[in-house]
Amino acid sequence: MSAPLLSVRDLTVGYAGQLVLRGVSLEARAGRFTAVVGPSGAGKSTLLRAIAGALAVAGGEITFDGRRVDGAPAWELAARGIVLVPEGRHLWAPLSVRENLELGAFLPRARAAQDETLRVVYTLFPALEERQDARAGALSGGEQQMLALARGLMARPRMLCLDDPFLGLAPAITHRFGAALRDIARGAASVLAAGQHVGRLLRLADDAYLLDEGRVVLAGPGVALLGNERLRRTLLPLGPAPQP
Repeated sequence: MSAPLLSVRDLTVGYAGQLVLRGVSLEARAGRFTAVVGPSGAGKSTLLRAIAGALAVAGGEITFDGRRVDGAPAWELAARGIVLVPEGRHLWAPLSVRENLELGAFLPRARAAQDETLRVVYTLFPALEERQDARAGALSGGEQQMLALARGLMARPRMLCLDDPFLGLAPAITHRFGAALRDIARGAASVLAAGQHVGRLLRLADDAYLLDEGRVVLAGPGVALLGNERLRRTLLPLGPAPQP
């Protein structure tokens, strides 16, 4: 098997003297969908933000494409190919869909390939092409989530990090959105997604990790984790366990 595109080893991250991640290790490979699931407060968002350079690392190391990158600023990691789509969308509401997408192509290599990437984005999300002149703030919640993801793709990432990508999506579009994520992982960019929508993420995931209290407590193929008793016990406070 080829070397992982992203490797995290013994990662420790904290806020105000309190540890959130305690020796987390995981790998994400090119052309694959990797999921991180866990209960609220487990450290999922912290993990993605640390990988993307938005949080300082207290210990451990992060390697991307064979180079150690922990401690590098977010702009440098984006230039290397790690792009974070955070929870909450963070769109420029007064601007059009097309303008939001164009602003996503902020790196020189992304600007040079902007038209090509737009074609890929519109193939994945035809609704965005249909509404490219509409204000971002006038889109439905599902359309805004598509736009946030598409804007991340405009940066031409090699590793797309998604924080709770299914948050706020209506059931009617979750299947289509999930199919687009799978297509992205197979083509435009490898995907590392974290969130509480356990069943949806694990059914998409080639590889998956269960995070609890800042530690990885389970790892394996996504479908294998779905039926694991440890996962069921850990996620019991969230409600009914996901069904395989």
